[in-house]
Amino acid sequence: MSCGIERVQEARLAAEELRSQVNYHDYLYFAKDAPEISDAEYDELMRRLRAIEAHHPELITPDSPTQRVSGQPVEAFGVVQHREPLLSLSNAFDLEELQAWHRRATGLAEVEGFDMVVEPKIDGLAVALVYEGGRFLQGATRGDGLRGENITENLRTIRSIPMQVRGGRVPKRFEVRGEVYMSKTAFERLNNQRADEGEPLFANPRNAAAGAVRQLDSRITASRRLDIWVYQLGWADDGKTPDSHWESLQWLDKLGFRINPHIARCRDPDEIHRHYEEWVEKRHGLEYEIDGLVVKIDSLDLQQRLGYVGREPRWAVAYKFPPIQTTTKLLKIAINVGRTGSLNPFAVLEPVQVGGVVVKQATLHNEDDVRRKDIRVGDTVIVQRAGDVIPQVVGPVMSKRTGKQRRFVMPKRCPVCGGEVVRPEGEAMSYCVNTTCPAQVFRWLTHFVSRGAMDVDGLGEQWAYVLMDKGLVEDPADLFFLSREQLLELERMGPVLADKIMTNIQVAKSRPLSRLLFALGIRHVGSEIAETLATEFGSLDAIAAAGREELETVPAIGPKIAESVRAYFRGKRQRKVIEKLKRAGVNMKQKRAAPAEGPLAGQTFVVTGTLASMTRSEAEAKLKALGADIGSSVTKKTAYLVTGQSPGSKLQKAQQYGTKLMDERELLRLLRSP
Repeated sequence: MSCGIERVQEARLAAEELRSQVNYHDYLYFAKDAPEISDAEYDELMRRLRAIEAHHPELITPDSPTQRVSGQPVEAFGVVQHREPLLSLSNAFDLEELQAWHRRATGLAEVEGFDMVVEPKIDGLAVALVYEGGRFLQGATRGDGLRGENITENLRTIRSIPMQVRGGRVPKRFEVRGEVYMSKTAFERLNNQRADEGEPLFANPRNAAAGAVRQLDSRITASRRLDIWVYQLGWADDGKTPDSHWESLQWLDKLGFRINPHIARCRDPDEIHRHYEEWVEKRHGLEYEIDGLVVKIDSLDLQQRLGYVGREPRWAVAYKFPPIQTTTKLLKIAINVGRTGSLNPFAVLEPVQVGGVVVKQATLHNEDDVRRKDIRVGDTVIVQRAGDVIPQVVGPVMSKRTGKQRRFVMPKRCPVCGGEVVRPEGEAMSYCVNTTCPAQVFRWLTHFVSRGAMDVDGLGEQWAYVLMDKGLVEDPADLFFLSREQLLELERMGPVLADKIMTNIQVAKSRPLSRLLFALGIRHVGSEIAETLATEFGSLDAIAAAGREELETVPAIGPKIAESVRAYFRGKRQRKVIEKLKRAGVNMKQKRAAPAEGPLAGQTFVVTGTLASMTRSEAEAKLKALGADIGSSVTKKTAYLVTGQSPGSKLQKAQQYGTKLMDERELLRLLRSP
């Protein structure tokens, strides 16, 4: 592609001018929804810029509009330490709770009142964007509030995030915070596409957006058509910045950031509540999901004075919308068999609109929940979308009960395979004990290949079903013995997809042991417990050989998890699968965690009850910093049980084992000691 400009200096000036024009039109189109030129004219500007950069690659800059879609996938996300924490908000669910928050804030601030800014609470993914010299430098997720994932390259693909701010002087370095989201239109388009390709559908726009920004290939992120509303100035190094949150938003708007047009200033909770009641009705007309309003004290000085309590700012609160409810008829209570054999009841409903979505099924949690709510087949029931997302049955409308309704009884035989159903003592779930149950195997297989487990991209639910139906796969280990020829014999399986699946199966062999442990589907072993077991024991054989007491010495491993792990590795079918995985060359080792260092190294602490001076997680973090192991339950190996108010059953267990007790005063003394 020729650009027609040979001299580098002329090309540099032309490229800078084109970048300026493209950024300006991006701002008008994506932030202001007010384009001044046609798509064809915009494409011509981009074509000319690409031509110059192709001819003079030394002129390409990281913030160029042509670099919004990375050419290569990133290998992994790094960790970003937030300079100031991105904390979550406390919730208010009615006017009384909002007034209580307001009274606390005025009392702590020792003022009679203050202005507040009210903004739509976007149901998306919080991100922090850092700018240096006016140019986008780095973007990260909220993460745990203190550390997030570095998703800079993926955020570059979002056209409403300016790569360079507009306007005059800005702080040398500053951070803005925003909510990345997917519009309802983009969400519907994405799910239609996934349905056509036989891929599982996303449950809601928020999940779709969160998945999109965590793609290792930023080209996939770009294809998802994400957007952003910037809602706050995080921090700034130098330069004059506004004194209030409201003025900060106006200032950020002038710099080219996309600020929600529906923000408002209010003086008291009653005015906020009137605004809230308007939005309860109007929210469905928006092109994006909101689940409430965010209320912030306007004065930044007052925000700083009030500070934080635990992991929440005292100067802000989320005023959440009530769940959307309606009534319909419960036609049937059906059973879904999970990958661990759990029998999960769900409601089959007469189709009904709930918050703009047609609902035909809803969760019922478990047998005890159905009985507690006294839900019967044939009832008229109240249905709501929890968090405006997951449909659930709240309960029956008793006034419409006729006496013809039927109570639900958990089946004694599995509805899929006819196997025996048992309910372990002390558990809420019933289980099919037949490990060869087709429903279990199917769920196990789809879990095994999922992201977070062995991550075999290309093998979704559709292909898992086909492989089982054709007899090619009886358990997940069989995947590693598939051939390209076998895949190509499947209807609608082309060579490109077959090669992709075969490559990803080979890559899966080298996944860390923690991923394999999670993929095996051991009851009660999620990704965090799997990581703990892998780093503690170092190999699958060591975990399989561990006794119950040895397992319970591991932090966060209690009797229930220990027994579940032991039962899994005693299973004949499970041992057969593991042997096949070994023959296939699947990695079964992981580097063990280095011994903890510090004055409390080798001692296990369990924290229970409510502490007055800090949250339980903060206490655990401080103990960990001194080298202690943190347990989730009291065992014979527990050195100390730290007790706050209402310690519960853990205190009885500690007294049974003779575990040393430590109250909050003693804990604080320990944490202060050199």
